[in-house]
Amino acid sequence: MRERCLVVAIDLGAESGRVVDAMLDGGQISLEVCHRFPNGPLRVRDRLYWDILRLWGEVQAGLDSSLSRNPASIGIDTWAVDFALLDRGGHMLGNPVHYRDARTEGMLERAYQLLPRPQIFEHTGIQFMPLNSLYQLLSMVESRDPALQMAETFLTIPDLLNYWMTGEKVCEFTNATTTQCYDPRLEDWAYPLLDCMGIPSKIFPQIVQPGTRLGVYESVPVIAPACHDTGSAIAAVPVQEKNFAYLSSGTWSLLGLETQHPVIGPATLGANITNEGGVYGTFRLLKNIMGLWLLQQCRSTWAAEGKSFDYPTLNELAREARPFGVLVDPDDPSFFPPGDMPARIDAFCARTGQAPPEGISAVVRCILESLALKYRLTLDLLVGVCGQGVDVLHIIGGGSQNDQLCQMTANATGKPVVAGPVEATALGNALVQWIALGEIGSLAEGREIVRSSFALKTYQPTDIDAWEAALEKFKRLLNI
Repeated sequence: MRERCLVVAIDLGAESGRVVDAMLDGGQISLEVCHRFPNGPLRVRDRLYWDILRLWGEVQAGLDSSLSRNPASIGIDTWAVDFALLDRGGHMLGNPVHYRDARTEGMLERAYQLLPRPQIFEHTGIQFMPLNSLYQLLSMVESRDPALQMAETFLTIPDLLNYWMTGEKVCEFTNATTTQCYDPRLEDWAYPLLDCMGIPSKIFPQIVQPGTRLGVYESVPVIAPACHDTGSAIAAVPVQEKNFAYLSSGTWSLLGLETQHPVIGPATLGANITNEGGVYGTFRLLKNIMGLWLLQQCRSTWAAEGKSFDYPTLNELAREARPFGVLVDPDDPSFFPPGDMPARIDAFCARTGQAPPEGISAVVRCILESLALKYRLTLDLLVGVCGQGVDVLHIIGGGSQNDQLCQMTANATGKPVVAGPVEATALGNALVQWIALGEIGSLAEGREIVRSSFALKTYQPTDIDAWEAALEKFKRLLNI
C-alpha cells in the first residue's frame, strides 16, 4: 500500500453532479469536492431530456482540476435506467430521454400483453416501475422510433461517459441489473425477454464487473466502480453488524438488505421487490420509494411563489405542525412527474377523505412522517421475504443530514438508526477503485476505514406507541 493514494470519484445525481478528489492516507479517507454543478430535466416540446453534453462538459471541467494532482485512477457513477443509443460510428442517436418522461405511460400494461408479469419477473427479478429501461425501450418499439431501428449500441448513462473517456463500449454490472433487461440467474442480458418485447438484442454490449479497468483518460486509468450510484453508496455503508438494513436517502429512497444471491419467487414478485447487483458478489434486495423528491418539488413550487426555504429551515418548520395530521402514500403515481407538489398533496387528501395540510409546516411534516411510515412497511416486507433479521438501519446519502427524518425513521421502524456518511456514493466509488488498485484488501476492510474516517450519529427509537398507532392509520390509508 502506498502511503497516500488519490483517486477521482465522479458522481452524477438527478439534482446535481460533483467531481470529488478522494485521498486514502494512513488508513484514513478525506474527500474534497473540486467541482459541483446542477443537474435536472430539460423539456423540449413534449419530451423531457437530460442535457448530457453539458454534463460531459462539467465532468471535463472537474477533471481538468483533479488531473493536476496526479490521481491514481478515475471512476464514475450516475443514476440508473436512462440510456443513449449509438449508431455504427459510435455517435449518439439523439439526446437521452429523462426517466420521468411520459413516453412510458401504458407500457407496463403493454409488456404484460406480450409476456405475463410473473414471467418478466422470473427473467429479471426487478421491481416493476414504468421508468425502467425495459419500458423505455418498449415505448420506442411501439412508436417505431427510427433511433432504435438504427441503433448499434445501448449504453446506460455512466457507460456512455466511460465510452467518451476511454473508447470502450461496455455496460457495468450494477447498472445493467437496474434496466430490467438483465437475467441474474443467467448472468447475462435477458435475451428471450428482449426478443419477446421486440427489442433488438444485438445492441446490448458486454457486461463488466465493478473494479474493471476500462482504459485511460489523459493517461490516467479509468476504473468502473459500481456505476449505479446506489450500488456505490451501499458499498460504503459503515457496517459492524451482520444483520443490517440500509436506506440510501436522497431524491429517491432505496431501502434494502444485502444478500449473496438474488431472491426471486412469488413472495418477492407479490411485494414488488427488486434484486439489483452489488459489488463483489452481493445483491441489493431493495425497494425504490419516491423519497425526498416530494419535498424537493414542494420547495421548487414555493420558491416560484417567492417563498424560498433551505432544507434545515423546512425541517424546523415541520416541528411546529401537529403530529400525524395528514398522511400520504409517497409512491402514489400522481407524485411521480415534476410539478406543483403541494397541489397534488391536496388532491391526494381530497381523494382519501382527509383535510389538506394547512400551511408549509404541515406539508413538510406530512411528507417526512409518511416517508418514515413507508420505510417501516417496506422493511417489514423485506424481512418477511428474506427471513433475515435486522438489528440496525444505516441511513446514508444526503437524507442522513435530515435529523427529523432520521429520528422519525427510528421511531417508525423501532430500530436504531445510524446516520452517515453523507458522501457515501463518492466514498463507495473510491473504495472500489482502491480495491482494484490493491490499496485496500477487501470490501469489509474498506467499510471499516469508512467507519473510522467519518462521524456517524445514532438515533434510538422513541414514542413507539404513537408511531404504532400512526402505522395502523397509514395501513388503512393504503388499504393494507
